[in-house]
Amino acid sequence: MTPAHPPLRLLWQDAHMVAVFKPAGWLVHRTGLDAGETRFVMQALRDQIGQHVYPVHRLDKGTCGVLVMALHPAAARALADAFARHAVRKQYLALVRGWAPAQAEVDHPLRPDDAPPDAPTQPAHTRLTRLARLELPESSDPRFATTRASLVRAEPTTGRRHQIRRHLKHLAHPILGDATHGKGPLNRWWAQRLGLHRLWLHAWQLSLPHPADGRLVTLHSGLQWPAARTSTTASAPPQPNADAAPDWQQHIWTLPWQQDIEDALPKE
Repeated sequence: MTPAHPPLRLLWQDAHMVAVFKPAGWLVHRTGLDAGETRFVMQALRDQIGQHVYPVHRLDKGTCGVLVMALHPAAARALADAFARHAVRKQYLALVRGWAPAQAEVDHPLRPDDAPPDAPTQPAHTRLTRLARLELPESSDPRFATTRASLVRAEPTTGRRHQIRRHLKHLAHPILGDATHGKGPLNRWWAQRLGLHRLWLHAWQLSLPHPADGRLVTLHSGLQWPAARTSTTASAPPQPNADAAPDWQQHIWTLPWQQDIEDALPKE
């Protein structure tokens, strides 16, 4: 039977692990919390490569980008251990409300989303860097004549659920399209302007020890900053690699960004 979706884009595959580009809107695996969903990375990848896969970390349904899975139990144990002892460097890109601070260290403990209010909090730390910002001459809020947004690189050093989303909300710069931790009217305004409603969070890069020999492996989603853009460039054409996060290329890269950090993102 022909699958109802295109094949997942492979970023890495050897005898021990496989990394794919997870599209936005896909679940990593089946869950009773979203019984109507039909797109699952685990099942699709298993059918695509013809062997069992083992999850070692997760991405939210709305998040796209780098997702790693093990190909045998020993690799699964080694990778899970690397995540547990914070030996994995994770870098995300987020489109957020307003002009975020140029640099921020968020050390804000969190309790699980489904925990009772009196449950103990858990340490949570995220490092944030603003890469670019924009200001549109259109009002999304009657209190302001313009609309501002920032492109932020987020590096969580702990692995709490929804950590980046909750920490950006804590800074009053929620991720655009975040229905749980963001602002509904602003999300709807951006969805109408962009012609697309989604969570603008992208798992951009992952560096981890290889499960077989411990060598450092860096996995990249393929999304790159357009080389033609400078701090004064109003817009730039989409990337030629249409498979690398096309939503970001077509809807976000073409906005009138002012880049804050040169070479903060790899260029084509």
